[in-house]
Amino acid sequence: MAVSTLSDLLDAGVEGRKILVRCDLNVPLDGTTITDAGRITASLPTLNALLDAGAALVITAHLGRPKGEADPEFSLAPVAEKLGDELGRYVQLAGDVVGPDARERANGLTDGDVLLVENVRFDPRETSKDESERAAFAAELASLVGEDGAFVSNGFGVVHRAQASVYDVAKLLPAYAGDLVQSEVDVLADLTGDPKRPYAVVLGGSKVSDKLAVIEALAPKVDTLVIGGGMCFTFLAAQGHGVGSSLLQEEMIDTCKDLLAKYGDVITLPVDVVAADGFAADAPHTTVASDAIPEGKMGLDIGPDSVAAFAEKLTSAKTVFWNGPMGVFEFEAFSAGTRGVAEAIITATGEGAFSVVGGGDSAAAVRTLGLGEENFSHISTGGGASLEYLEGKELPGVTALERGN
Repeated sequence: MAVSTLSDLLDAGVEGRKILVRCDLNVPLDGTTITDAGRITASLPTLNALLDAGAALVITAHLGRPKGEADPEFSLAPVAEKLGDELGRYVQLAGDVVGPDARERANGLTDGDVLLVENVRFDPRETSKDESERAAFAAELASLVGEDGAFVSNGFGVVHRAQASVYDVAKLLPAYAGDLVQSEVDVLADLTGDPKRPYAVVLGGSKVSDKLAVIEALAPKVDTLVIGGGMCFTFLAAQGHGVGSSLLQEEMIDTCKDLLAKYGDVITLPVDVVAADGFAADAPHTTVASDAIPEGKMGLDIGPDSVAAFAEKLTSAKTVFWNGPMGVFEFEAFSAGTRGVAEAIITATGEGAFSVVGGGDSAAAVRTLGLGEENFSHISTGGGASLEYLEGKELPGVTALERGN
């Protein structure tokens, strides 16, 4: 990645300067309680490096999908508190994004201070399709750090979006890739370069349509493509099997037939599933063959025979990319499939394989199931960005850094 890095910025000196840092702090909440702080934790090394070197930080981030206006439900207040705990210093939260409170607080920052402005998506210009509107918002963000300021892009989970705080601001300030963005791109470049073989990809999640482009991009390049999660039922339907009341994208059945015709020697589907009476943690359930799901039953996990079949392929792999859980891992009764596949990847890693967990729900599953992040070679913070990179798409937040230097 031909961009200026955090090391370049630190070499240039940041003491006495204000640095604008775009982080991905879009963490899941239960009310105001953060249920998975992984993205906050991942942001810390870059933030600490800047603070230790004497910078004052203005941090931008989003949370959820507010509709371009202030909404208390999506306030970054819980994030500011948790970030402060993790940094071991007070994190101010501005009451607005680029309004009077943000400007006054930014003006008063001294070395080692941290200011988090409110959810950037409270301003409709952040996600505007109008370049001039985004540019105007970016200019107001840049003004918070002054003429001697700089911009550090440290939110890999958002670099696939051409948004003001990610893309446009990189054109206005000296722009640098934070360690998080740098390391993510380096890892994914390894997967798209000349990965060690056998190369196995595990895809889960709910919808085939969400993963179609990455399936088409990776299927010709991998040795094994394992498919589980809700998306497997559309593939099973494409094979002519009934799927009961399981999640099904009928409009994607013909596409799945085409994929199976082209890549049937690579694609591996479940041979059994855990079928439940309904979508609930305590729903009565039983394990059935994947070609014999009863009417009215809903597949919520892959079964033990599928785990064994998938594990046989994964434990012998030398490179593994995993994106998407195998079932509804949030419900203990339907978490065994995700756990089993993850443990197979851990085994492969222990035997020297390079394993990448592609962000999103997969990363959350690793933490929720207590599997230990250290047992994988790399855990990405950006599910969508990871997939788009592997599809061969340009990531606007990365190209902005390349063009800005």
